[in-house]
Amino acid sequence: MDRISNSNSEILAAIAAELPDWRKLAQPLAARYRTGDAVSGAAFVAAVTQASVAAGHGVPEIRLAPGVVDIGLYGVDAAGARWVTPKDLELARVITGLAHEHGLGAAPDEVTQVEIALDTADDTVAGPFWAALLTGDAGNTVHDSAFDPTNRVPSVWFQRTDPHETPRQRWHMDLWLAPESARSRIRAAVAAGGTVVDDSGSPSYTVLADPEGNRVCVCTAVGRD
Repeated sequence: MDRISNSNSEILAAIAAELPDWRKLAQPLAARYRTGDAVSGAAFVAAVTQASVAAGHGVPEIRLAPGVVDIGLYGVDAAGARWVTPKDLELARVITGLAHEHGLGAAPDEVTQVEIALDTADDTVAGPFWAALLTGDAGNTVHDSAFDPTNRVPSVWFQRTDPHETPRQRWHMDLWLAPESARSRIRAAVAAGGTVVDDSGSPSYTVLADPEGNRVCVCTAVGRD
């Protein structure tokens, strides 16, 4: 399958140069468009679907909700891994044009993805269990992640650690945001009682803790290889 290199640099360069409606999250290239009403939103969804199928892309991930349409683009390789491909970038250009034709405005700072992370010394042990529980099929594991092919539930990323006794918190959420939204979201969380535990990896990731010490990572695509 055609794909961009593991580095985000080409994707981020394309966004900066010609795809201002879009942002890179953990796996997908994502956009949010505001709609005036359900009918206009549904018409846009239909146009996107038709254009996607005509381009040989298949149906992208689309969510129609009150006032917004969320779109996620990625390809799936033979192993089941998800990557942003050249076809996705081309389709993003087409969708941007369709949004303009339909009079829809983009809200790129609002794109969001939640990924659940579990510390484990061996993802081949934990992975099949969580894939079976969450998706109904133990085979829905790809490398260090479990994915639901129909995206009913968030993906689970198995963060590799050294073998150790069970710590207090092995689960945490990775909240993927548009780069321009991360700082304001962190400030809001701190104002609501949270603390910054580690910002040495910012803007790639910043570790926060809630008032009871439970941790979460705020992640962006910036600064990643």
